Amino acid sequence: MDEPQALSTSDGRVRARYWLETGDDPRRVAEVIAGEQSSGTFTAVPGETAALKERSGARVERVDVIGHTQSPSLPSRLVAQRYTQCVLELSWPVANFGHSLPNLMATLAGNLFELRQVSGLRVLDLAVPQAFAESCPGPAFGIDGTRALAGVATGPLIGTIIKPSVGLSPQETAETVRQLIAGGIDFIKDDELQADGPHCPFDERVRAVMAVVHDAAERTGRKPMVAFNLTGEVDEMRRRHDLVLSLGGSCVMVSLNSVGLTGLLALRRHAQLPIHAHRNGWGYLSRCPALGWDYAPWQALWRLAGADHLHVNGLANKFSESDDSVLAAARAVLRPLLPGAPMYAMPVFSSGQTGLQAAPTYAALGTTDLIHAAGGGILGHPGGIAAGVAAMRQAWQAAVSGVPLGQHARVHPELAQALEVW
Repeated sequence: MDEPQALSTSDGRVRARYWLETGDDPRRVAEVIAGEQSSGTFTAVPGETAALKERSGARVERVDVIGHTQSPSLPSRLVAQRYTQCVLELSWPVANFGHSLPNLMATLAGNLFELRQVSGLRVLDLAVPQAFAESCPGPAFGIDGTRALAGVATGPLIGTIIKPSVGLSPQETAETVRQLIAGGIDFIKDDELQADGPHCPFDERVRAVMAVVHDAAERTGRKPMVAFNLTGEVDEMRRRHDLVLSLGGSCVMVSLNSVGLTGLLALRRHAQLPIHAHRNGWGYLSRCPALGWDYAPWQALWRLAGADHLHVNGLANKFSESDDSVLAAARAVLRPLLPGAPMYAMPVFSSGQTGLQAAPTYAALGTTDLIHAAGGGILGHPGGIAAGVAAMRQAWQAAVSGVPLGQHARVHPELAQALEVW
């Protein structure tokens, strides 16, 4: 999907934009969707008066036809000679769901995907009123708070992911962290698959890693940010957060699709540390172009719920997502949600990343307010971990300075060596 122009709301209503495909009259289907997602059902019922519909019914704001196709994008019970594709905009009064993110989610992305008249539907954009946004917790730290805790005032946070993903003991994990810190890393995170398994229990891992972090801080005065994956049930996440906090940690990580909006909200209202939000599972919400979500509306919900960092994939990634889609996601995260409630979060670039992506990422975004996390791109450097960190940093220095990577490598041996394997 093309990146749509951002929605705005000035009348106190929540607005959402969709890509819709149907074999029926799209304007009639728009009214069906509006009814399904507010006051209506498949037939008239007592109590659904004109006054009630005026007060609580969803409103069809726009239906713009953009094309046609001879076959449905998704399996459909409605067989037609032609299927119409259009952009649909709906709005709802906030009173329908109150200041509740989970119930907003049910309203804008509920049963409408399953309607028999629908052969394709995708959420393109979302806008909420100022009062709704201000009632949400939002990020507690965002870009500025993250930079302060990580001790990185300018430039990207050069980061990595502990690899192997699972199987390392707490002591082996701590040894990897020790080498990364010695190499000058800014940010380290658990893999999303590493939480609290018997080979590397959460509590033991945090204690072992934080001992290494504090030892290095005493010697160097520098304390990189480590995001510990505390994904679990709500009480588990709170307890794990408190352990990280008590041991002097500066970040926790959570898998968004595993814990859901209520899980993130509960963690955010409890947390005193930045929340690194991982989007694993995003593909099943987005990969079919005729179904699911664009990133812009999806990330807005998680920012409102309190995510400080949000994964956006990476350029030339190992997955299926295009560079244009990755950049649209990053721009969405960096864009203020509302003028009075910007709720800034930090985009996280990862997935098959090396220093080769530094220049195109910077050229496209024009900012270094991001985390660039490379696993193999750092850990796999032939000169070792410290050389891998140095090479990533040198690549970003070249990108910001506008110096070609090959030219910069002539006077930076770590970068030159990395270019042989990247």
